[in-house]
Amino acid sequence: MKATHSDKKNKVLVDKKVQQVILVEGSANVLVLIAKVIAGLSTGSMAILSDALHSLTDVANNFVVWGVVKHSTKPADREHPYGHRKFETLAVLGLAVLLILLAFELILHSFRREHTDIVSSPIEMMLMAGVLIINIGLASWQRMWANRLGSHLLQADASHTFADVLTTIIVIVGWQLASMGYLWLDQLCAIGVGLFILYLAYNLLKKVTPVLVDGYAIEPEALIEVAVAIDGVEAVSRVRSRWIGNDASIDMVILVKPELTTEQAHQICDQIELLVEREFAVSDISIHVEPNQ
Repeated sequence: MKATHSDKKNKVLVDKKVQQVILVEGSANVLVLIAKVIAGLSTGSMAILSDALHSLTDVANNFVVWGVVKHSTKPADREHPYGHRKFETLAVLGLAVLLILLAFELILHSFRREHTDIVSSPIEMMLMAGVLIINIGLASWQRMWANRLGSHLLQADASHTFADVLTTIIVIVGWQLASMGYLWLDQLCAIGVGLFILYLAYNLLKKVTPVLVDGYAIEPEALIEVAVAIDGVEAVSRVRSRWIGNDASIDMVILVKPELTTEQAHQICDQIELLVEREFAVSDISIHVEPNQ
């Protein structure tokens, strides 16, 4: 079933809003990066500098993802008959790989680093407090738009930003204690940041893997239940679904009474499509009708 003009228009509006949210996020992350670099260099804290490196990858990722999302909104063509929406999934995968590389680099560097004096002053504390305020506001704003737009990408970004808040709190505590003489705590916090980034990467991989390997998008039993509820459908011999971006593509084979006309079978398919679209986020439905022998 092809999307209506209204559906296509709504998707375009959603995609444009996703791009706008990503641009705002990227701009905010630039401010966060600058604040962390200044604070890290001024204090000598490895934990803060590690957190700054994390923010650098956030900035790079934001603008790469913006470009990918813009590309993914292109309509289906000869080379991409299902559209370009999986480019968004690839962007999330790229973020996960980037986080893994970053995490290992942070952990290894923390083990190799020699202890140096770490200082603290009100200016650096104000900078890090500003980072927290920006991230808390940004994460809440992202989560709001992720829920409104139903964007997996924005949901992943919002979770990532909330994690940044927790990471920054840990970094600040470690930095303050290290400035009091507990230098090993700064190193420990830097390692902790690396481990937490690995955890984030794992969650992202767990989310996108079913999409990339064509795992089912909707429970088959749920789709069968919808189909057999239609008068005239005697059974469903096959049903499959997979993700295309944030929407599902479905194909199923239904068995009907042999005496039904082509027009009656077509009406049954229309009813199934209507019910499925009411229940689930679906971009494409293909239904094949066979007589029940």
